[in-house]
Amino acid sequence: MTTKELSIEIKSEILKMANKAKSSHVGSALSIADILAVLYNEFIRFNKNDPSYINRDRFILSKGHACSALYATLALKGFFKLDDLDNYVKNDSEYMAHVSHKVKGVEFSTGSLGHGLPFATGIAVALNKKNIDSKVFVLIGDGELSEGSNFESMLFAAHNKLKNLILIIDNNNLQSLTTVDKTLNLYPFKSKFESFDWEFYSCDGNNVLELSKTLNKILTSKKNTPKVLIAKTIKGSGVSFMENKVEWHYKSPNDKELKRALKEINNEK
Repeated sequence: MTTKELSIEIKSEILKMANKAKSSHVGSALSIADILAVLYNEFIRFNKNDPSYINRDRFILSKGHACSALYATLALKGFFKLDDLDNYVKNDSEYMAHVSHKVKGVEFSTGSLGHGLPFATGIAVALNKKNIDSKVFVLIGDGELSEGSNFESMLFAAHNKLKNLILIIDNNNLQSLTTVDKTLNLYPFKSKFESFDWEFYSCDGNNVLELSKTLNKILTSKKNTPKVLIAKTIKGSGVSFMENKVEWHYKSPNDKELKRALKEINNEK
């Protein structure tokens, strides 16, 4: 399927999972669906039949509460059966409410924010030491940058010239109960990252064509530094009554809302 079609399918599965499980974080998951569709359809090297394939690219979802987006992506890319998503957040299920490495295709379990980038940095170092030509992609939330562990990792990655490390920031500007700038102002991103000697990029994170073009520039760059992409997104992207609404970080769609949301998502075709 095309990348746009994959994105729509990911969003549809996210909504169905949230409705069935009565789970939260649907807005956060919809925010990154386009990013995951582009990465897994066009850039990440993987083997669905052998997830531990040594020459695979690694993807770390640091904002682990958006796990339904990654589970849906992996299912749609054939890592496991789509029906397995019915087990999302059930008792004793491997498909936990924060992303779990027990799920086929998931590299690392995350829950506490600020863990993904340090872990991804370590992987990037190890790959270089073993002369393995693989990329490490890590996706974090914008509010997650308030964690000091990320800034330590940014310094370490630049110092060690980890050109195989690509950081993607889901910049939807919503954190907890309000906006990122009102919670703890982290802007401007560009000057911060460039002062840390990172190569900086930005684009519309809900536009698959823009994402594809920008990631292609990143992956063909000859600069011997880590890369960062600020993906400017909308929380709840694709569903009008969820977009930029804090409450959809916490609530799940009822049957009526699910029907309306799926109709809106599928009209994107």
